[in-house]
Amino acid sequence: MLTMAEPRWLNETEQVHWRAYMAGSTQLWEVLDRDLKTSHGLTMAEYEILVRLSESPEHRLRMAELAESAYQSRSRLSHTCSRLESKGLVNREPCEDDKRGVNAVLTAEGMALLEKAAQDHVNTVRDFFVDIVDPADLAAIGRAFTAIAEKTAPTR
Repeated sequence: MLTMAEPRWLNETEQVHWRAYMAGSTQLWEVLDRDLKTSHGLTMAEYEILVRLSESPEHRLRMAELAESAYQSRSRLSHTCSRLESKGLVNREPCEDDKRGVNAVLTAEGMALLEKAAQDHVNTVRDFFVDIVDPADLAAIGRAFTAIAEKTAPTR
């Protein structure tokens, strides 16, 4: 039987930092998402898929691998890829080595849109994150979220 440990409540300083993180990360995500939608008709989730495909050999990945690298459930990825397919940015094709598997493939149109979107996106990331955070704090954020990603990574 699983017993629940007593909660270790946050102290006042921890609570302030936690709430600042929640507000800042939510607002940053909304700014990045809104900018991509307004300028390029892409959501952050769609953009991330295009990036992952652009960085893959032959601009293709198995759907299961793409879901893991883009931090999406397989179900969510399937819906997102359907939207990208309808826009002509991604195709889904059977895997040559495993007929049960499916690859997502970045189209030429998808690559062209990504190249344009990435130029604007990096400026938004700089304006609302990189350039306003002290370099020492940026390094600390990188270390902190690497540790969080490692602790929360799905087990295989």
